[in-house]
Formats: sequence, structure tokens, C-alpha cells
Amino acid sequence: MASLLRVRNASRGSMASLLRCFSNVPENTVYSGPTAQNSNKRVTLRHLSEKHRSSQPITMVTAYDYPAAVHLDTAAVDICLVGDSAAMVVHGHDTTLPITLDEMLVHCRAVARGAKTPLLVGDLPFGTYESNPNQAVDTAVRILKEGGMDAIKLEGGSPSRIVAAKAIVEAGIAVMGHVGLTPQAISVLGGFRPQGRNVASAVKVVETALALQEAGCFSVVLECVPPPVAAATTAALQIPTIGIGAGPFCSGQVLVYHDLLGMLQHPHHAKVTPKFCKQYARVGDVINKALLEYKEDVTNGSFPDAHHSPYKISKTDADVFSNELQRLGLEKAASAASEAVQKMDTA
Repeated sequence: MASLLRVRNASRGSMASLLRCFSNVPENTVYSGPTAQNSNKRVTLRHLSEKHRSSQPITMVTAYDYPAAVHLDTAAVDICLVGDSAAMVVHGHDTTLPITLDEMLVHCRAVARGAKTPLLVGDLPFGTYESNPNQAVDTAVRILKEGGMDAIKLEGGSPSRIVAAKAIVEAGIAVMGHVGLTPQAISVLGGFRPQGRNVASAVKVVETALALQEAGCFSVVLECVPPPVAAATTAALQIPTIGIGAGPFCSGQVLVYHDLLGMLQHPHHAKVTPKFCKQYARVGDVINKALLEYKEDVTNGSFPDAHHSPYKISKTDADVFSNELQRLGLEKAASAASEAVQKMDTA
């Protein structure tokens, strides 16, 4: 009986060790481990509606990965948009068109792991919702079920887009509309061009936003339109407007994470940084400086030093290790190990 208990206890010990190996929590011996996220409740459509009714500005930031999502969470940003602009900002394309649904889902899942409190909105990428309402609903369902989003955003206000938005809402999925400059339609617009700069175009912005509201959208993004047009649209709607390059008269504002941080200072990116974007930092300069310092430290041998080589082997074990290497005929390796012990002791 005693031996049976010993076997069972040994099995339990092995199983515990196995579970530790497969734990998703990093061990403290290697990493410091994740920190607790904001414990407040997730922002909901009701919260946004309350802010809108009380004229409190809504904040939205576009982000594409876990680290950015954690920062947005810490800053208590209301909405985190996982935008198809990842095609340009993250993947290096010249437009938003190339990104696929599967690629968007990877970004959505990463953001969902990091942002615990903002409302999460995922863009429907080009080519995944235009054919018919069934395709639109299927794509929206994947964004929520596989991507972990709370809502979706779609661009444009053509009759087919309005039908798609209505079908998605009727399927039980919250929809954010997007009018003005719609990057997915640049082949029709003739490039990244502001909209609403003449009477017909301005009226179209307002009418399209109203149609999206009628279809059931909970909010509408207004991109690159003159402030008076944004003001008129905001006044005409009963739902919030989120401006980007649309002036101060919207219900809220959105900027891209990398743009507002001044993260990408490379000349190629600088030439496509929107005119409307305010840079709240120049993080890219800091990154470049840090990388150059790292390269210099590695090149001159000052990194890693003893302080950044924290994992130790005792003198006794080091000697036994060296002897074992010699026994195996690895004289050069044994000598290298002994020299390393001496250098680290000296350091």
C-alpha cells in the first residue's frame, strides 16, 4: 500500500511538472510575468450612448497588437479600433486593400488579449463583405467569434453597403459606419482625397451618415471632411460621430496609435503621415537612438555585462562541467568554460 501511494505521489509530481511546462503564465525565473489588467468593466454601447447624451467626447485609437492594446487599456481609451490600416502601418503596403481576413483576425486576437476595457471594433477588410449580405454577415461573425471583437466597422454608404450594414445589425452584431474618405474606395475616389469640399459632396456625406444610422449603426466615422460638414453631420445624427481629420465638431476623435506617438520616423512613412495627425511624442526617435546604442554596445563588447548575465553556475559545478568536457575530448570547450568563469568572477 505504501509503495502504491509513493507511485501515485510521484505521478502527481510528474503531472504538476508537466502542467507547469505547459502553463501560459511565464515562470518568474525567466520573465517577470504579466501584470494585472484594469479591473473596470468593458465599455459598452450603452456607455458610449450615455457619453454622447451628456456631450462627453469619445476617444478612439487604432491599434494592431497586444502591446499597443495594453497601453490603450491603461490609458482608459473608450474604443480600440483594429483597423485595416494595419495593411499600411504594420505590413508596409501602400493601401489598405491587400490585407486579408485571416491577417485581420490575427491582429484582432492579439488586441483582444491586451485591451480589457475599451470597446473593441474590428474592420471588415476589402473583399470580404461587398458581394452580398450573407458574405457580410459571415465575415462579421468571424470577426466577433474568432477575433474577439465587440463590434465591426465597414466603409462606405452605397446601397449595397447600407444593405450589408442592416443585415449585420439584424444578425445581432453592432456596426460602426465610415463615410467621407473611405480608403478601401481609393480606386473610385482617385486616391486618398478629402471629401465634402463642394455642395454635392458635402450633402452626400450627411445623407450617407443618415442612411447608416437608419440601417442601425451605433456610430459613424467621419474621415477627412471639412469641419462645417462634420458639424452638420453630427447635428443631423442621433448617434455619435468619430472624427479623423474632420475638425473639432464631432462626438469623438480617432487617431492611429503609431501616428499619434510619432513611432515611425522613417522617411517613407513620414511622407504618408496624415496632415491632420498631431504627434504627441516622437517615439520613433527614441527607438532609433536605442537601437543604435544597442548595436554599439554589442559591437564593442560592453553588452551583455555581468549585470545582464544573471544565470549562475556554482564554482564546483563549473569545475565538474569542465572536467566532463575534457573527458569527452572537448578540450577547447572545457578551456572556454573555465575562461568564462574567470572573466565573470573578475567582472
